[in-house]
Amino acid sequence: MIRGIKFVTVPVRDQEKALKFYTEKLGFQIRTDQPFGNQRWIELGIPGADTELVLFTSPGHEVLIGQFQPFVFWSSDVPKSYREMSAKGIEFLGPPKTEEWGTSAMFRDVDGNQFLLSSR
Repeated sequence: MIRGIKFVTVPVRDQEKALKFYTEKLGFQIRTDQPFGNQRWIELGIPGADTELVLFTSPGHEVLIGQFQPFVFWSSDVPKSYREMSAKGIEFLGPPKTEEWGTSAMFRDVDGNQFLLSSR
């Protein structure tokens, strides 16, 4: 039986720049960083979460860099996270919005990948 999601990948142009962004600005922790072909296999953990994020672009998938990524990060306080992340220089597409289902805001990483930050 499926027990969960082990990791999701984020396509990136420059793994070193992406690693710096995700560790220094978002606070993710390096779980694995090792050679993998012409790239590195970089797994990052979010403190307190089981699912990991992998900074890796599969050959032939470079067109996915800088696009909306089909998974959502969650925060227990989106407006507070928005303020803290903005203060670290993270670019948001707009301020948090509150809907019937919760509060969310869209942000970009160093490669222009877009992610939704949402309440749970």
